[in-house]
Amino acid sequence: MSLPRSKVTAQGQISVPAEIRRKLGIGPGSVLEWDEDGERVVVRKAGRFSSEDIHHAVFAKPPKPRKVEDLKDAIRRHVRSKHARR
Repeated sequence: MSLPRSKVTAQGQISVPAEIRRKLGIGPGSVLEWDEDGERVVVRKAGRFSSEDIHHAVFAKPPKPRKVEDLKDAIRRHVRSKHARR
């Protein structure tokens, strides 16, 4: 079985073979990432978010420093309100 091939046009465009598009689930508007690895070029479907996007979302603001006593007080208040008799 031969490997799928593409030809580069004069404008630098390529067509992704149909079997590769199906395997990767790509279609019009999909973004591909290109990575150079020595003599090889690796092409992969880009994720929706980069690791940098995820890092900024998770660690958007540094946490406020808190004292241990403040944390213990907050836990006490929560437990009292959760288990209070009504």
